[in-house]
Amino acid sequence: MSLGTAHKVVVIGGTSGLGLATAQAIAEKGATVVVASRNPITVESALRALPPTAIGRTVDASDTAAVGAFLDEVGPFDHLVYTAGENFAATTLDDYTAEGGTRFLGLRLVHMLDVVRQAVPHLREDGSVTLTAGTAAFKGGSGWFLGAAVSGAVISAAKSLAVELAPLRVNVVAPGVVRSPLWAGMPDSDRELMYETSGRALPLGRVGEPEDIAREYVHLIEQDYATGVVSVVDGGTVLV
Repeated sequence: MSLGTAHKVVVIGGTSGLGLATAQAIAEKGATVVVASRNPITVESALRALPPTAIGRTVDASDTAAVGAFLDEVGPFDHLVYTAGENFAATTLDDYTAEGGTRFLGLRLVHMLDVVRQAVPHLREDGSVTLTAGTAAFKGGSGWFLGAAVSGAVISAAKSLAVELAPLRVNVVAPGVVRSPLWAGMPDSDRELMYETSGRALPLGRVGEPEDIAREYVHLIEQDYATGVVSVVDGGTVLV
């Protein structure tokens, strides 16, 4: 199945970083893309970067009622992509609090599952859901136990949902380190050093760009014989 003008795709978190790059890649295929984020500034910015056919809405994915109203407005659609998440920051166990853990897991897992629940009645039977995890699920490290926990949980949930929601397809993209706004909480110099150091250690010699990962979301949407798949796009992160 190839994306085209007959298709409508909703990207939650689709106004910056991986989400925006994915929305642009989808739009280039001719499909109608609907992007949603809780930040009205990034919604406006995304619409300037997308074709005139794109639709943007300010929606807080953690607000069940707002998500429901948004999906009712969208109506029937073909594919859901979920890339929403707070900025990353390394957290050691000494720094961990229950409140911080709940907040971190909220948007990436708890509210993600609620968005999927509400989207399913609107999704066409031959459509798909593509979720976002990370290579921390397969290769942990000091300070990344929260990222590992949520990535592993998303992958496990997707595999069960692929069975429960069939024939609707459910897949996961698991990127490595990507040059994206998710790292915006770090000082600029630290962030650039991380990109340089991480990239140099990889077989492909660089960290990912949002466009690298966006191609995989599109691939999983179009590959209509793939479900329960975890697609690792990481420049070789899990190999070293």
